[in-house]
Amino acid sequence: MNRDSHLRRHVLMTGMPGCGKTTLLKSLAHELRGLRPAGFYTEEIRLQGQRKGFRLVGLNGATGLLAHVDIHGGPRVGKYGVDVHGFEEFLDAQKLDQIATPLVFIDEIGKMECLSARFVDLVRHLLDSSKTVVATVALKGGGLIAEVKQRPDVVLVEVNPGNRDRLVEDLASRVAAFTGR
Repeated sequence: MNRDSHLRRHVLMTGMPGCGKTTLLKSLAHELRGLRPAGFYTEEIRLQGQRKGFRLVGLNGATGLLAHVDIHGGPRVGKYGVDVHGFEEFLDAQKLDQIATPLVFIDEIGKMECLSARFVDLVRHLLDSSKTVVATVALKGGGLIAEVKQRPDVVLVEVNPGNRDRLVEDLASRVAAFTGR
């Protein structure tokens, strides 16, 4: 399969940490709310100005814990203990592979999330399904992170603070076209 633009139907946004990937994803979810998308994004957990962890927020309002400095035992990414079991329970409740929507948002395909084999399988399944996936993806990394960037059916967009706001309208119209809406 070649990388002709008419074959692409997923959008992956990458860039340096803090460049605005999550902000862009949330803006796109808002712009495309008429398609009734499913999915989730991550938020920082801060205490007295210091980042302590990451919370999962479903587009349906559900929340869960992804990682925290106070999680001990189990896998770690940097200073954060990752709650793989809690993440998988959150994913199961979201039913992203079962819900009747043409559009799924994922924030993010990153090192913490990829510690879950269930997440890795879910991402592959969603990308192979008829749904359109809009996701943030870590700038660096192997495994699934590298794999999804090489797929012929994705548009890979590098986000930076200078282009983040301009990308909303362009990507929203592309995604709407991908879903046939």
